Amino acid sequence: MGRQTTHPFRFGVIAERVGTRDELVGLARRAETLGFDTLLIRDHIAPDFFGVQLGPIAALATVAAVTERLRIGTLVLANDYRHPAILAKEAATLDLLSGGRLELGIGAGWLRNEYEQAGLPFDPNGVRVSRLAESLRILSGLFSGEPFSFTGDHYQVTDHTLFPRPAQRPRPPILVGAGHPRMLRLAGRHADIVGLLTTSVASGVVEDDPLLRRDDHVARQIGWVREGAGDRFDRIELSSVLSVAVTDDRRGAIDRMIDARGWTGVTAADVDRMPAIAVGSVDGIAAGLLRWREGLGLSYAVTSSDDLEAFAPVVAMIRQQAPSQPAG
Repeated sequence: MGRQTTHPFRFGVIAERVGTRDELVGLARRAETLGFDTLLIRDHIAPDFFGVQLGPIAALATVAAVTERLRIGTLVLANDYRHPAILAKEAATLDLLSGGRLELGIGAGWLRNEYEQAGLPFDPNGVRVSRLAESLRILSGLFSGEPFSFTGDHYQVTDHTLFPRPAQRPRPPILVGAGHPRMLRLAGRHADIVGLLTTSVASGVVEDDPLLRRDDHVARQIGWVREGAGDRFDRIELSSVLSVAVTDDRRGAIDRMIDARGWTGVTAADVDRMPAIAVGSVDGIAAGLLRWREGLGLSYAVTSSDDLEAFAPVVAMIRQQAPSQPAG
C-alpha cells in the first residue's frame, strides 16, 4: 500500500545511557560524522524502562553547541510535564539558538511510575490525550508570532505573544508519538512527523505484543493517521524506532530475539513482517528499509545509540541508493 509521495530517508539516533557531558558530546559528534540526521532524547524522570535520562532541553542545547549540521529532537516530551506556553518559549529559544535545527517531539505522557514519583495525577488516557490536543493547538498558535488566545478544558492562554520567534518558519517540525487510533488521528491533524509506536503504553507500562509489530497492524495505524490528516497526509513523514541486530546469522539472531522477548507462537516469518525489527546483514537490513518505505511510507528510521556504529554502514548504503535530506 504505497503512498503518492516518497519521502527521503532520514536517520535518527536516541541517546541511551548518556550521563555526562563528555558522553553526550562524544555521541553527538560521532553521530554527525557517521551521517545521521538527528540526535534525539527521551523525556523521563524515572529510570524504569529506559534508564536514567538527562533533561532534554538543556542536553539538546549542548548538542547544538558542539555540532554544525546535526538536527536535535525530543522523542518525545510528555505533555503533562510542561504548560504549552512555557514549552513554546523553550522550544522557540532552542530552535533559534541552534540555527533552526529543532524537531519538537511530543506525546500525551504514559509512564505511570514517574507520575507517581513526581506526585502528578495520572489521569485516564482520554483526559491526557485531550490535554495534548489542546497543547498542539496552543503551540501552533504561539509559534505564529501573533498575539494568541485560547480557552479550553485544560489550558487558557490570553493575548500572549511568543518571544523569541523560532528560526524555522512557520515553526519547528512537530513530531507526535502515537500508537492507538485516537492519538494517531490527532497526530494526522497536527504533526509534521508521526512516530509510530509498535508497542502499547496505554496501561502506563510497556506491553510488547508481537501482533502490534506486524505490517498489517502498522498499515492500520497509518490508515488512522490518514483519516486525521486528510489531504495533508502526503506531507507527513512516518517514523519508527528500530530494534537492530547486524549479523550474518540472521536466523539465530531472530530466534534469540524471540526467546529474549518471551514471544510465544512467533516464527521467523512473523518477524519478517515487522517493519521495526532490523535483523540481518547490512545489505539485508538496507533492502528491508527500502521495502518498508515503498510499501508503507516509513522513511525516518531511528535507532538506539547502542547500535550507532553497527547501523552506520546501513545508513551509508541507503544514502548511496536513496539520498536523504533534512526536514524543516
